[in-house]
Amino acid sequence: MLITGRPDTIDAVFAFLVAAVLAWLLVPVAERLARRIGAVDYPKERSLHQVPTPKLGGLAILVGVLVAGALFLPTVPETRAILIGAAFIALVGVVDDVFELPAGVKLLGQFAAAMIPVFNGLTVGSFTLPFVGAVQLHDVNIGHWPIVGHVHLGHLLTVFGIVAVMNVINLIDGVDGLAAGVCVISAGTLAVIALSLDRTGAGVLAALTAGASLGFLRHGFPPASSFMGDTGSNLLGYMLGAVAVEGALKTNAVVALLFPLLVLAVPILDTGFVIAKRLKYRRPIYEGDRWHFHHRMANIGFSQRRTLAYLYGWALVMAGLALALRFVPYSDDHGHFDTLWTAVMLACGAAAVAASVYVVVVLEILKLRSIRSRQLALRGPASPEEVDAGVARELETGSFEAVNPQTGEFAAIDPETGEFEALRPDGG
Repeated sequence: MLITGRPDTIDAVFAFLVAAVLAWLLVPVAERLARRIGAVDYPKERSLHQVPTPKLGGLAILVGVLVAGALFLPTVPETRAILIGAAFIALVGVVDDVFELPAGVKLLGQFAAAMIPVFNGLTVGSFTLPFVGAVQLHDVNIGHWPIVGHVHLGHLLTVFGIVAVMNVINLIDGVDGLAAGVCVISAGTLAVIALSLDRTGAGVLAALTAGASLGFLRHGFPPASSFMGDTGSNLLGYMLGAVAVEGALKTNAVVALLFPLLVLAVPILDTGFVIAKRLKYRRPIYEGDRWHFHHRMANIGFSQRRTLAYLYGWALVMAGLALALRFVPYSDDHGHFDTLWTAVMLACGAAAVAASVYVVVVLEILKLRSIRSRQLALRGPASPEEVDAGVARELETGSFEAVNPQTGEFAAIDPETGEFEALRPDGG
């Protein structure tokens, strides 16, 4: 059925199911197409997979999104623009998966896709900050541009925001099932928030995004038979960006700005960490390396499934904090706080901070200290100072000490290639 008016909450459920089933059924078709046209990901130095894998699974996600969107989203210009933009960014992804486009061309495609819905109504004109009130973006006039017409600050910030989300999802897509699983959690959480804010259209959009991600995850969970490729990661990032704008940022909720930041905290922090490392070591930010959280977990011996368990768990904790901000009645939005519920919120916040610190810092330090102690023990007793010094160096450089299986000697694993570097028999 086509929705001509305002969708209901039940439409979000149906959209989720339709998108999930279609993506699940069509991934094998996309796999056959990928093999036929040569869109296959062969293992490289930075890869965590070991067999050639087709990478057009994102096409199945696209079909799920478009069909569910056509059936359950209202037929208004903004909705049509969102779906047209989705098809456009998926097309850019297909070309990239087949021919490997230069970084600049991909970025240009991302901006073009984001502009389609933004200049058709999907724009943040204002948002509310706690203790500050409404911040008006449409009052800042940028001028009259060719083709798109009148432009204000809200247009530019929305375009850049959607492009940023595309890239954070694209950058975490480095281990089987990670990007799809995080998108299921993120989109599902944003669907609940949007529906609770009476943004039912955005709730349906988020639900079908979660459903399409889940349908693909059936084939993308390790060991994956298919990769979503840039076709899927860019598409899901685009959809999450659109959902964040339509479902949260365009509302008057006091904490609306925090919802997408918390829900997408895992890919945002991963991207921020990697970019900071690349800038520090003067490497281009668009070139791949092994500094992502999932690579660092692989370096300390985690399997793909164990890596997913930790990162999914972290994403769930952050999503839980976003839901708590929405549903826990800790404040009346006028500066008056309920003592008991405020304590509950502080506990939720402390749990989120603790989980983040544990995954980002403590887990790696504990595992590295254990590995380092065993390595140094091979050449005799090791002092705690020696262990700590090795751990500190490995955390700073991203170069991890291991025993070369071919020689039995100590070597550093390069963070960019994953290969053994110069041998150091003393392990220091």
